[in-house]
Amino acid sequence: MDKRDYYIILYDYYGNLLNNKQQCYFEAYYFDNLSLQEISDNFNVSRNAIHKMLISIQNKLLFYEDKLSLYKKSKDLEIVLSEVDDKLKNKIMNIFN
Repeated sequence: MDKRDYYIILYDYYGNLLNNKQQCYFEAYYFDNLSLQEISDNFNVSRNAIHKMLISIQNKLLFYEDKLSLYKKSKDLEIVLSEVDDKLKNKIMNIFN
């Protein structure tokens, strides 16, 4: 998975913890696929300010994941559920065999 996809996934988990301006910048860059210059023109701030804000947002998302681990726990749960599904499938197959 590339970094872009990872940040988008983390945003799904932690985006509500960001303020409105941070959410707008993140969504403009990652979802609307706008360039830094286009975002800076839309919000009347410097391109450098947008760049710094996006780095700050990325760091916050990584910090939240480091502390709360919601994404990691979700992936771990998927693994456990798939193992349970496999065991259940085996039990069912044994019943009918």
